[in-house]
Amino acid sequence: MSEAIDMQEQHELDTSWMEKMGEWGAKATPGKRGLTLDDIKVGSYGDLPKNSDNMTGRPRGATARPDAYRVGAYSVHTLSEIWLENAEFLYEEALQRQWSSATDVPWHTLKPLPDAVEEAECLLCTFFNEVEFVAGDVPARWIAKTTPDYLEARNVLSAQVMDEARHMDVFRKRALANGGGLMRMSGATSGFVGSIDLARDFTEMSTRLHISGEGAVLTMFRMGELFGQNDAEKTMYRLCAQDEARHVAFGVMHLRFMGATAPERCEEIECYLDEAEDQLLAGQQNPAGTQSETSEALAILLGGGVEQYDEGHRKLLVIRRRQLKEYMKRVISAGFSTRFENGRSPIPAAYASTN
Repeated sequence: MSEAIDMQEQHELDTSWMEKMGEWGAKATPGKRGLTLDDIKVGSYGDLPKNSDNMTGRPRGATARPDAYRVGAYSVHTLSEIWLENAEFLYEEALQRQWSSATDVPWHTLKPLPDAVEEAECLLCTFFNEVEFVAGDVPARWIAKTTPDYLEARNVLSAQVMDEARHMDVFRKRALANGGGLMRMSGATSGFVGSIDLARDFTEMSTRLHISGEGAVLTMFRMGELFGQNDAEKTMYRLCAQDEARHVAFGVMHLRFMGATAPERCEEIECYLDEAEDQLLAGQQNPAGTQSETSEALAILLGGGVEQYDEGHRKLLVIRRRQLKEYMKRVISAGFSTRFENGRSPIPAAYASTN
């Protein structure tokens, strides 16, 4: 007992850490949606630095300590490089709308399909496995490059990674659940989709991924009601579409913020859009004048079989046209409408004048 008392006397309690903290007296009040990220942006804790020198992983608002290690090489440390005005909303929505591919898809509604239709669906699922892998893998790399001062944007990207993991598993499950299996890879990752990973900065990546790539996929998911052969497939596409819409919204809102706060970069962004539109138009049909394997599969699904391929192809052309139109709406919403007015965009002007 005496030894324990001696130890206590030798080591005085040091509470100096109590004096080294952020703003005291902050009180966050839950709103109608609960206690959200937006609700906790109170006092100085809500202050967003236009440029961050935080290289130590220090939570925004916490007091720095001189002996902290540099734990991150945060190349994204300027607000305009990654910010968007509705980051908090997108993150909370992502949390509230999570779903399970195991239990929320009515797998019991799968019924045997004609071989050609099953093969077409499996090819499409193989394609979506490829593109969703890129859509999750690339943002994950940028999360680690972003200063923790911009935690809201980082959180949205983290939620996207989870979404894409679920999309990969749901399409893999569909390919293996009805007597088919994975087909030959489409090669999408060796073209424009794969080039997304070559982006040199976050805005370049987001323009390619969120605005162009995921935007085109979102249109396809929304059309899942047309080419889904049963309730399981229709549900699968519908649930994936609600996730994909958030990812696309991230890109639109970030591009809008970048254009407003760093106008000197607008011409650079226009170049990214030039590239994306060339690829979108090229994707309508390959140089040989024949459809890609993915397009053929879609036409078979839309028609209901090989015998109805021509009817399915006509429906596919409507979807391709819609992809371009919805892309244009996103670019206009992001603040870059003039490219369609001054003839810079390679997309035919007729698309802009129709509903």
